[in-house]
Amino acid sequence: MLSKKGIGTFDGKIVEEVTLESAAGVRVSLMNWGVVVRDWQVSVCGKPRSVVLGFETFDPYPVHSPYFGALVGRVANRIDGAQFTLDGKTYRLPANDGANHLHGGPQGLSLRIWEMEPDSATNAIKFSLTSSAGEMGYPGTVRFEAYYTLVGSRLRLDLSALPDAPTPINMTQHNYFNLTGSDTALDHMVHLPSAVAHTAFRTDHVPTGAILPVNGTDLDFRSPRRMRQASGRGVDYNVNYVLAMNRKLSDPVATVTGEDGALALRLFSDQPTVQFYNGFLTDVPAKGHHGRHYGKYSGLCLEDQFFPDAVNHLHFPSIICSPDAPYRHWCEFDISPPKTEPDAHIII
Repeated sequence: MLSKKGIGTFDGKIVEEVTLESAAGVRVSLMNWGVVVRDWQVSVCGKPRSVVLGFETFDPYPVHSPYFGALVGRVANRIDGAQFTLDGKTYRLPANDGANHLHGGPQGLSLRIWEMEPDSATNAIKFSLTSSAGEMGYPGTVRFEAYYTLVGSRLRLDLSALPDAPTPINMTQHNYFNLTGSDTALDHMVHLPSAVAHTAFRTDHVPTGAILPVNGTDLDFRSPRRMRQASGRGVDYNVNYVLAMNRKLSDPVATVTGEDGALALRLFSDQPTVQFYNGFLTDVPAKGHHGRHYGKYSGLCLEDQFFPDAVNHLHFPSIICSPDAPYRHWCEFDISPPKTEPDAHIII
């Protein structure tokens, strides 16, 4: 079941929102601006609980949102020095994170109005957008499509991009999760069972090129644990984890359980890495859902993606796509009471 309404305007265009609902008591509200998941509600003891950070109205998003719930790209994460070389030509991109390019730039996919086509028969929404050659400095015209499908407690994302010339593409969702509605997510239990290594990074969070094992470090989440030191102090995480190559796609790459034990989040993905960010830089002046202030550690992100800054590290798997090798990416989020039985994927 789905419903549709206008929620604001942006650059003279109407911002619309569609809410998907399932028999499991899940409601996911998505905007055509940035393919943003504005709200995601799950029934707990018969009452709806918001499990993502976001705003009640559209107006705060262009001004205050740190990519809340957005689909980011063309290239997610950071590109060193806001430039890369492809086929002997250097492409210079706008720097919007110090000297670096972040999440597709200041007019990336997360800040655009997409075409939106709800499909009540499949309880899904198709989003599409054409990005012209030269936008944000990137080569090639690209047709982007994103399908969001809600079945039961599980939201599936099917992402694709067809360029007319070779160009880098690396998209990701940027939801901030908090499963309890508490002031911080530090006491959520985080489990990344196949995160065997990480891409070492500089102080500006750009990869150095080194891939290091997590074994024996405080970056190891292969056993479930909270995001605190033994003293109780919160630990900052903004780490790109490299997933085991022999992992099963039917197993979750991440499981997060709220401290009250009511809900668990499971992420499934076909991507080789996941960026785990626990919101240690978050400080949003606008009020969020239910009047909440979103401060430090108020939500965590699990951004499944290709290796960041792959365009400048030739030993990383390539993110160059072409008409003959288009972009494909799927992921699924299940947010429901903790369970031990095997998970099954949505069949599309």
